[in-house]
Amino acid sequence: MRLGDLLIRGKLVTVDDVNRALDHQAQHGGRLGESLIALGAITKAALDAFLYRLPTEPADIKATGVDGPDLMDLLLKLIYLDRLETVRQFANAIKLPYYIVLDLVQMAIDRKLLINLGSRGDSSNMADMSYMFTEEGRRWTLDALNRVGYAGPAPVTLEDFTYQVNLQKVTNEIVTFDRIRKATSSFTFDDALIEQCGPALNSGRAMLLYGPPGNGKTSVAQCLANVFNDVIYVPYAISVEGQIIRVFDPSIHVPLDRAEVTEDDALSLVRREVFDARWVACKRPFVIAGGELTLDMLDLRYDEAGHFYEAPLHVKVLGGCFVIDDFGRQLVSPTNLLNRWIVPLEGRVDFLKLHTGKSFSVPFEELIIFSTNLEPEDLMDPAFLRRLPYKIEVGPPGLETYREIFEKECAKQGFELPQEAFETIVYKIRNEKNLDLACYQPKFIVEQVVASCRFMQQPPRFEPRFVNNALNNLRVHRQAKAVANI
Repeated sequence: MRLGDLLIRGKLVTVDDVNRALDHQAQHGGRLGESLIALGAITKAALDAFLYRLPTEPADIKATGVDGPDLMDLLLKLIYLDRLETVRQFANAIKLPYYIVLDLVQMAIDRKLLINLGSRGDSSNMADMSYMFTEEGRRWTLDALNRVGYAGPAPVTLEDFTYQVNLQKVTNEIVTFDRIRKATSSFTFDDALIEQCGPALNSGRAMLLYGPPGNGKTSVAQCLANVFNDVIYVPYAISVEGQIIRVFDPSIHVPLDRAEVTEDDALSLVRREVFDARWVACKRPFVIAGGELTLDMLDLRYDEAGHFYEAPLHVKVLGGCFVIDDFGRQLVSPTNLLNRWIVPLEGRVDFLKLHTGKSFSVPFEELIIFSTNLEPEDLMDPAFLRRLPYKIEVGPPGLETYREIFEKECAKQGFELPQEAFETIVYKIRNEKNLDLACYQPKFIVEQVVASCRFMQQPPRFEPRFVNNALNNLRVHRQAKAVANI
């Protein structure tokens, strides 16, 4: 992804700005950023701040932080498994600059592991040069695969990973009331709740959402994650003490799409404004872990067959938001989970251990949200409650908020909410069902009434018997048990 794409996805410029800057660049030369500044599309300060967080391409093999022979082995594995032939394909697979890939190819040729077949067709471009294995090269590659099965983009060092994570903390974005209101526009929340959440987001500290079920704690957490719109960079893998740890996970990380700009494709050697391709430009990750969460998911997972590691869940979420939903109902006990995270939450750093016994530290820069409908005092002791500086109750809605939610749900189904029907529903819920009002109820009731009307082949309306059926489905009817005479 090019600089123009990243600036667009970071909402610093528009597609039209980049297209105009590319035309300006073609006429006057220079770099894309300089053209954007000349056209007034972005300030120099804003561009410099953005570029400061951009991972830069390594200048040579040494600058990658990985030993040359290890990179050569990785390249040979990719060539073998993916049946690659040209330097262009090699560079795309290993995610290293063209000039470094040429050095690795030459290293393999010098060791008689690859042979040059010449260029394809009439092309004289070095990127189109083809290569194939020698017999020794095949044996060498199979041996390398047996030692370490990882075959993917080149890893970054732990030091570079730590540095980049600290550059893209959630606290780097300033959250305002208007930003939260915009992110929660599809839901109906009281302003008081937003006023409580804002300081928590700006602090980057863990928060606890608690309250009765059905009032939108999970929805609140999802909305809070949408407040952030920074571009962050996630490595495909990191190297620690010669061990490979895979970090990028397509099920968690959402790469940014290419913007529709008129720039032609080119290799990274041609353009200096391409960032280090070992990193993937992504949205801030958002993960919800429910009852399936175990302590094992918070430790490195070693692949016995492939001899490499998978990063734990909270490492993959660095720079994003990690929600522990239905806290207290996980397979792991609340006490064990909280004890595991006491140090990370307090010191903003976590410690992981390789199977060799070597320990190392990683940043713990992410927003942790605990969400529960149980009593917080029953889940954790006062010492841990003290470590959660923001405890936000998501309680039952007020009558006006409840009506607003109801009207929105009716509008979605194409009919109105009569005042008499609304008052009847509220009365029955509170007095006949002995339930508190809850945010989930309007959607539940409206959907049930619509389903009944559809079954009876009539337009949706709040017919009393359909409303009663819906309200009865809110809570099961408990029959009184007969008392035996003794």
